[in-house]
Amino acid sequence: MSKFFFKGRIDPREKYQRFGYNTQRKTKVGSENAPLQISVQTYEREAELKSVLAEHNLYAEITIDTNQPENTIQLDTLLKLPGTQTFVKTPNRNDPCTCGSGKKYKKCCG
Repeated sequence: MSKFFFKGRIDPREKYQRFGYNTQRKTKVGSENAPLQISVQTYEREAELKSVLAEHNLYAEITIDTNQPENTIQLDTLLKLPGTQTFVKTPNRNDPCTCGSGKKYKKCCG
């Protein structure tokens, strides 16, 4: 036997490839495939929510029931998602200074 002999399988079994965390999920809550579930008590409130949904390009199934309390938790969480945070990059030592003096950052403000 040589030292290059491979004892296991070259490819993992197909059965085990389907398990695990799905990072390429295509369904998004609020889309046509997975609409939001909203319940309201009046037709006026339904009209308000439909305008909000149209403004944000979301889809929902709205049920009107006067006996049930209003349930808009899914919509509220989607609308309150935080945006992407960006940070201002600090200049390197040899970059020109941001104050506009024309000197290097290390000799001016660094």
